[in-house]
This record gives sequence, structure tokens and C-alpha cells, in this order.
Amino acid sequence: MLFIAPSSPNTYFAVLASPCKRLNSIISFGDSLADTGNLLHLSTSNIPPHFAVPPYGETYFHTPTGRFSNGRLIIDFLAQYLEVPLVAPYIGSKYHRSSANIFSSGVNFAVAGATAMDNKFFEQRGVNMTKVQNFPLGTQLGWFKEVLPSLCHTASGCEELFKRSVIFMGEIGGNDYNHALLAGASKELVQTFVPNVVGRIASAVTELLELGAKSIVVPGDLPIGCSAALLTHYMSNSSQQDYDPKTGCLTWLNQFAENHNKLLQTELKRIQERHPQAKIIYADYYNAVMPLYLSPVKLGFSNGALRACCGGTGVYHYNSNVECGKAPATACPNPSFYVNWDGLHLTEATYKFIFQRLIKGPFMIPPFKTLCTV
Repeated sequence: MLFIAPSSPNTYFAVLASPCKRLNSIISFGDSLADTGNLLHLSTSNIPPHFAVPPYGETYFHTPTGRFSNGRLIIDFLAQYLEVPLVAPYIGSKYHRSSANIFSSGVNFAVAGATAMDNKFFEQRGVNMTKVQNFPLGTQLGWFKEVLPSLCHTASGCEELFKRSVIFMGEIGGNDYNHALLAGASKELVQTFVPNVVGRIASAVTELLELGAKSIVVPGDLPIGCSAALLTHYMSNSSQQDYDPKTGCLTWLNQFAENHNKLLQTELKRIQERHPQAKIIYADYYNAVMPLYLSPVKLGFSNGALRACCGGTGVYHYNSNVECGKAPATACPNPSFYVNWDGLHLTEATYKFIFQRLIKGPFMIPPFKTLCTV
């Protein structure tokens, strides 16, 4: 499929035309998989954060935008598919004189590093979150409620807003596990988080439905056992039996993600039964991306799926003390041949692969086109 300049995104998916002409707004929550610039605008340091310098953004935007990738994210591909402008980050846009106009085609509250649970939850369980600047799901929902009156001034206006909007709930929840595991929490402890995390996502979905939402897409967790960061973290404490021989990923971590996804789907089905007037879609990120870990070279990712394009030294080209964008980190010359971007995030080519499988394949349950009939 042909890449085009960012100044003309509306024709990018000309071959993959959207059947949902009524949807012309995206309201997003989540973490770095969906953040289009919020954490960058929240930064108070005089020194640019590592994700605000090249090679971040090099592939499509040709400059860093606050996205944690070399280019577009799934939310960007969704916007181009729906033929609407790329979704503006809430922070940095909210004080703009014409913010209501900026947000007329959607608004993004996702913040890199965000968790579903608030910091108190982790503190009560002895997990050190002091190194993480966290803007959890509850904070993001608060921002949405704060800006909602400027998006729709009347009850009928809000009804119309929700009728033409798809709410993109994440991905969210992955950092609840990643932060804790990388901070040294035991896998037995972190496994106990799953019902709480899924419950928090479910309560946020319910809250949005009660506000009037009509169309909600809720992504599941990625196969975290294939993350270069977690593979590096557990490398010295893992035996050969811990790895999937087909992918090289850590089996127990992927089973962890699958458990999260199974519980999440159960909750979404329960909520859907209680709110038949709306459409709730589960986006199966896990199975959509899995072919890249099983057969990366066959699918055009000739440099494999587990080694990061940009990072430090080591088996997986990842070092938690050597951030992509900062010396002495190095970057590969062609990110499109890599699945993994910086150890924790994926390349634009990978996000494109996931999105196309979500839209065209059986990885949205029910299919995305069902939103067209709400």
C-alpha cells in the first residue's frame, strides 16, 4: 500500500475505504500505544525527553511528535481510515483559543506510561512508582468530563457528538503490569492485579456509556512476553523451558497477557448485555500481531521481531539505562524491517500491520463495520 505525505492523509486508505461515513470523531484514552503528544506537553524539563528527539518520528512525520514510535500509531491509521484529521492531544491544545474546533474531529487523552489503576493501588502493594510520571485512566476521564461541555453545549448536542464518535479505550492496563515487573515485583504479586485492572477498564467503559457513548473499541494487551525490555529484564533468571521455541518469547508472560485478555472479553460481554443500545468492540491486539513473532522474515520483517531497532547493546538491543534518542543509543537504518522500535514500543510498520488485520480480519469482535449500524 502506498505511503503518502502527512499533509494529505485522507487518501491513505483509498484501497481500504471505510464503510462508516457517520463516524467523524475519535475520542481516545490509553498509554503510549495511543499517545499523540500528551506526555511531551506535560514535560516540565528544560531538557527534551528522549522521545522528543530523533530518530522518533523519522519515518512519517520526519520530526518527533511525542509519539513513541518512528511514525504513526494505530490511532493514526484509524483516523486516516475514517478520513478525519489525526487526533489532537488534549494537553497543549486545551488552552488554544479554538480548542473546540481543534477537537471537533476528536481529542486524545492517552498519556505514555499511564496505568489503569491509580498510584495508591501500587503503593499499597509495595510497588515503587516514584520513577513513573503517571496520569492514570481516572485522570484521563476527568479531563474528558472537563472538556465535554465545550464539545457539546446541550443534551441533543452531546447525543449528536457521541453518535458520530468512536471511543478508543487504549490500549490501557499493560503498564500496570510492565511498571511493576520492571520495578522488581514478583510475577505472583503482579498476577493478582489482573482482576483489578480489568475491573477498572470495565468501570471506565460503563462510565462512558452512562455519559452517552454509542461506539467503544477496547483493545486487549499485546504479547508482553515478546517485549525486548521484559526479555532483557528476565534473561538472567530464565531457563530454556521458559521460552516459546516458535517465537523466542517468554511463555509465562504471554500467558499472563492472554489471561488479562480473556477476563477483559468476559467483562465487555457483560457490559454489552446491560447496554444493548451501544456497540462495544474488543480489539484483539494479541492475535493480530502474533504472526509477526511466528514468521517475521516471511512477512517482510527481515531483522526479526524481538530485537529493538533503536536502543543500547545486548541480545535484544535494549538497555534500560540507554534510552533511544539519547547517546550512546544507536538506531537501525530501516525501521520497517523491525517489529520492535525501542524495546517497549513497536515500529510504524508493525502498527500498520496490526491495524490492517483489525479492520480486515477477525480481530475485532464484533467487526468494526458493525459500528456503522448504530
